[in-house]
Amino acid sequence: MQKIIQVQNAIGKKVSHDITEIRPGEFKGTAFKKGHVVCNEDICHLQKLGKNHLYLIQLESDELHEDQAAAMLAESLAGEGIVWENNPKEGKIYLQAEVDGILLVDTVGLAAFNMIDEVMCASLHRYTMVQKGRHVAATRAIPLVVQRALIDRAVAIASKNGGLFSVRPLKLLKIGIVITGNEVFQGLVTDGFRAVLERKIERFGSVVSEVAFAPDDDVIIQQEMKSLLSSGCDMIVLTGGMSVDPDDVTRKGVQKAGATEMYYGSAVLPGAMFMMAYIGEIPVLGVPACGLHHRITILDLILPRILAGEHVTKRELAFLGHGGLCMDCPECLYPHCPFGKG
Repeated sequence: MQKIIQVQNAIGKKVSHDITEIRPGEFKGTAFKKGHVVCNEDICHLQKLGKNHLYLIQLESDELHEDQAAAMLAESLAGEGIVWENNPKEGKIYLQAEVDGILLVDTVGLAAFNMIDEVMCASLHRYTMVQKGRHVAATRAIPLVVQRALIDRAVAIASKNGGLFSVRPLKLLKIGIVITGNEVFQGLVTDGFRAVLERKIERFGSVVSEVAFAPDDDVIIQQEMKSLLSSGCDMIVLTGGMSVDPDDVTRKGVQKAGATEMYYGSAVLPGAMFMMAYIGEIPVLGVPACGLHHRITILDLILPRILAGEHVTKRELAFLGHGGLCMDCPECLYPHCPFGKG
């Protein structure tokens, strides 16, 4: 239950919620914290904030204060790798990454959560790379006093599968590279793929353990892959031979090496001719020639997900279509752009 009193009559009363002050271009924050006892000097300040009346709250058994509701919501939303503090500011609680890693979001569950009246949660895009301590989501009850039944429904949705948000650390893998193509193998052109792949792989903490070169020969490609697997590589990345020319036999080599799954083609540009395969549990990535010419490609979207332990199938490659068109900006700002964020 909420009772409204004139601000002039609030001296000696406790503020029922954080009161925000905004000075455009200068400041936005809490002017009066919940629990602050109003004194005579506060009256003018409150009036300048447009507060001519204040609430006195006496909660009924089926009601919750916004701060208590926010804590219940945050607890239900937080999954593995997520932490939060029960210290609401202006009714909001932020969820933070407990570790460095990739943010996973149950987007369907989040939409269902936000369909509940009088609650909300906003987050970063799923698959965002985050560092420990970064805010990844925030939640609150929208009114000052909310019905307990609504919070219970939202909590049930958020906690159904152990929370809607988690941060999964990346595995540190030994990665083998096979660079294919007669022109490189015969020394007719200088390879440029190795440096590109090493830079991208090492950025995520993994290492390139071996690099092999193979002509456009599916048997030799198979042999080089087998050699990398025998040496203990946790992942194999192949370059070239992914197009439609007669010499493009890389996929045949992967099949002969024992691929148990293979998905050719993705709904991403650049990267339409990308290949995702598995030999048992070992991921095999086929990077088309666009990886040489574009700073950011499908590899930048898929590699961290693989390193986080995700099993990528045709479904995942198909869903990348929404947001999968690179805008080829004159100055690339990735990851601070829409690419890959469908």
